[in-house]
Amino acid sequence: MHMPSAQQVACRCGEVKLNVTDTPIACVDCCCNSCRAAGLRLQRLPGALRLLGPHGTTRFVMYRKDRVEFLAGFERLAAFRLSADAGSRRVLATCCNTPIFLELNGGHWLSLYGGLWPEDARPPLQMRTMVGDLPDPSVLPADVPNLKQHSLRFYARLMKAWIAMGLRSPDIRIEGEVHA
Repeated sequence: MHMPSAQQVACRCGEVKLNVTDTPIACVDCCCNSCRAAGLRLQRLPGALRLLGPHGTTRFVMYRKDRVEFLAGFERLAAFRLSADAGSRRVLATCCNTPIFLELNGGHWLSLYGGLWPEDARPPLQMRTMVGDLPDPSVLPADVPNLKQHSLRFYARLMKAWIAMGLRSPDIRIEGEVHA
């Protein structure tokens, strides 16, 4: 996938700005139960846009943490967790309730929400993951691989990125919380 070496993305109102560099790890539609549940709750926030795709998928563009720079509005970010003991958090721009990223505890990458990009500049979809969680995966188009779970190739991409980062997993401290 060829992408510009640097690209700026922002929340809907433009208060939170990020710069991403180089090629993403992957561009995926996630179909897992967690992303669908979070999407339903987050898209009900005041002024929020529709987050879930027509088949209940959530678009993510996955970047190494060291390739994501917050340019403006970092203080406007707040974390949302599906439960107190959730192994992941979703981070929103509180100015306009735009989801910015999903982060797994201890992860070395950020799954940036695809809606941060204008549709004509969004990296192309490469695969759908966790389609086994959908009530009826047969409704999905066959335009990209529809993986029942995460594949070995998917994990290999993540491992390659982690090795390239020197096996580091930088911490991103978000102070605020959102309850949806």
